[in-house]
Amino acid sequence: MRFTEDGDWYAECPVVLDFDGVQVEISHSKFDELSISWNTINTTTAISGWEWFELTPAWSSADERLEPFVGQELREVALLEWRPSGRDVAAGTLAVEFVFNTGRFHIANALDENSIDLGDAHPEFVRHPLGCDAQPD
Repeated sequence: MRFTEDGDWYAECPVVLDFDGVQVEISHSKFDELSISWNTINTTTAISGWEWFELTPAWSSADERLEPFVGQELREVALLEWRPSGRDVAAGTLAVEFVFNTGRFHIANALDENSIDLGDAHPEFVRHPLGCDAQPD
Protein backbone atom coordinates (compact mmCIF):
# COMPACT_ATOMS: atom_id res chain seq x y z
CA MET A 1 0.00 0.00 0.00
CA ARG A 2 1.28 3.43 -0.95
CA PHE A 3 0.09 6.98 -0.51
CA THR A 4 -1.29 8.47 -3.72
CA GLU A 5 0.09 11.93 -2.94
CA ASP A 6 3.79 11.02 -2.75
CA GLY A 7 4.10 7.29 -3.55
CA ASP A 8 5.59 6.46 -0.14
CA TRP A 9 5.06 2.94 1.19
CA TYR A 10 2.65 2.66 4.14
CA ALA A 11 4.38 0.10 6.36
CA GLU A 12 1.52 -0.23 8.85
CA CYS A 13 -0.75 -1.99 6.36
CA PRO A 14 -0.44 -5.63 5.25
CA VAL A 15 2.15 -6.62 2.67
CA VAL A 16 0.29 -8.46 -0.08
CA LEU A 17 2.23 -10.81 -2.38
CA ASP A 18 0.75 -12.55 -5.42
CA PHE A 19 2.14 -15.94 -6.48
CA ASP A 20 0.37 -16.74 -9.76
CA GLY A 21 -3.07 -15.95 -8.37
CA VAL A 22 -2.43 -17.19 -4.82
CA GLN A 23 -2.22 -14.16 -2.59
CA VAL A 24 -0.40 -14.20 0.76
CA GLU A 25 -0.96 -11.30 3.16
CA ILE A 26 1.47 -10.55 5.98
CA SER A 27 1.03 -7.98 8.70
CA HIS A 28 2.97 -7.26 11.89
CA SER A 29 1.50 -5.22 14.71
CA LYS A 30 2.41 -4.35 18.25
CA PHE A 31 5.69 -5.95 19.35
CA ASP A 32 4.73 -9.57 18.92
CA GLU A 33 1.72 -10.03 16.64
CA LEU A 34 2.03 -11.59 13.20
CA SER A 35 -0.89 -12.27 10.89
CA ILE A 36 -0.57 -14.45 7.80
CA SER A 37 -3.62 -14.93 5.60
CA TRP A 38 -4.41 -16.11 2.09
CA ASN A 39 -6.72 -14.50 -0.47
CA THR A 40 -8.67 -12.36 2.01
CA ILE A 41 -7.78 -8.81 0.84
CA ASN A 42 -9.35 -7.46 -2.34
CA THR A 43 -6.64 -5.15 -3.71
CA THR A 44 -8.86 -4.02 -6.60
CA THR A 45 -11.28 -2.25 -4.25
CA ALA A 46 -10.71 1.38 -3.30
CA ILE A 47 -9.73 1.94 0.31
CA SER A 48 -12.31 3.87 2.30
CA GLY A 49 -12.59 5.24 5.82
CA TRP A 50 -9.37 7.28 5.67
CA GLU A 51 -10.99 10.68 5.19
CA TRP A 52 -9.59 11.86 8.54
CA PHE A 53 -6.03 11.00 7.49
CA GLU A 54 -3.78 13.57 5.79
CA LEU A 55 -2.80 11.22 2.95
CA THR A 56 -4.76 8.79 0.79
CA PRO A 57 -3.58 5.15 0.79
CA ALA A 58 -4.10 2.92 -2.24
CA TRP A 59 -3.08 -0.62 -3.09
CA SER A 60 0.05 -0.71 -5.23
CA SER A 61 0.85 -3.40 -7.75
CA ALA A 62 4.61 -3.25 -7.37
CA ASP A 63 7.47 -2.50 -5.01
CA GLU A 64 10.85 -1.70 -6.53
CA ARG A 65 12.63 -3.71 -3.83
CA LEU A 66 10.82 -6.87 -4.90
CA GLU A 67 11.14 -6.44 -8.68
CA PRO A 68 14.07 -8.94 -8.94
CA PHE A 69 11.74 -11.70 -7.65
CA VAL A 70 8.84 -11.13 -10.06
CA GLY A 71 8.33 -14.22 -12.22
CA GLN A 72 10.85 -16.26 -10.22
CA GLU A 73 10.03 -19.64 -8.71
CA LEU A 74 9.53 -19.62 -4.95
CA ARG A 75 11.93 -22.23 -3.54
CA GLU A 76 11.36 -22.05 0.21
CA VAL A 77 9.44 -20.24 2.93
CA ALA A 78 10.69 -20.00 6.50
CA LEU A 79 9.78 -18.32 9.74
CA LEU A 80 12.67 -16.38 11.24
CA GLU A 81 12.68 -16.08 15.00
CA TRP A 82 14.66 -13.21 16.51
CA ARG A 83 16.90 -14.67 19.23
CA PRO A 84 19.49 -12.06 20.17
CA SER A 85 22.45 -12.94 22.37
CA GLY A 86 21.59 -10.14 24.81
CA ARG A 87 18.43 -8.59 26.18
CA ASP A 88 16.21 -7.17 23.47
CA VAL A 89 12.58 -6.05 23.58
CA ALA A 90 12.07 -7.65 20.15
CA ALA A 91 13.30 -11.12 21.26
CA GLY A 92 10.97 -13.84 20.02
CA THR A 93 9.41 -11.81 17.21
CA LEU A 94 8.94 -13.54 13.87
CA ALA A 95 9.66 -12.63 10.27
CA VAL A 96 8.53 -14.48 7.14
CA GLU A 97 11.29 -15.30 4.66
CA PHE A 98 10.82 -16.07 0.95
CA VAL A 99 13.70 -17.77 -0.90
CA PHE A 100 14.12 -17.74 -4.69
CA ASN A 101 16.98 -18.82 -6.98
CA THR A 102 17.87 -15.14 -7.42
CA GLY A 103 17.92 -14.26 -3.72
CA ARG A 104 15.71 -13.86 -0.70
CA PHE A 105 13.76 -11.32 1.28
CA HIS A 106 11.89 -11.30 4.55
CA ILE A 107 9.04 -9.31 6.01
CA ALA A 108 9.77 -8.54 9.63
CA ASN A 109 8.29 -6.72 12.60
CA ALA A 110 9.70 -3.20 12.65
CA LEU A 111 8.14 -2.51 16.06
CA ASP A 112 4.46 -2.14 15.18
CA GLU A 113 4.81 -2.08 11.40
CA ASN A 114 6.23 -4.16 8.57
CA SER A 115 9.71 -3.98 7.11
CA ILE A 116 10.94 -5.60 3.91
CA ASP A 117 14.58 -6.64 4.07
CA LEU A 118 16.52 -8.11 1.15
CA GLY A 119 19.31 -10.65 1.33
CA ASP A 120 20.37 -12.94 4.13
CA ALA A 121 18.75 -12.38 7.50
CA HIS A 122 20.74 -11.13 10.47
CA PRO A 123 22.66 -14.03 12.10
CA GLU A 124 20.63 -13.72 15.30
CA PHE A 125 17.52 -14.91 13.48
CA VAL A 126 16.87 -18.65 13.86
CA ARG A 127 15.36 -20.16 10.70
CA HIS A 128 12.37 -22.49 10.87
CA PRO A 129 11.75 -23.77 7.30
CA LEU A 130 8.11 -24.43 6.47
CA GLY A 131 6.76 -27.30 4.41
CA CYS A 132 9.87 -29.45 4.44
CA ASP A 133 11.69 -31.89 6.70
CA ALA A 134 14.77 -29.69 7.15
CA GLN A 135 15.92 -28.77 10.64
CA PRO A 136 16.31 -25.10 11.69
CA ASP A 137 19.75 -23.55 11.09
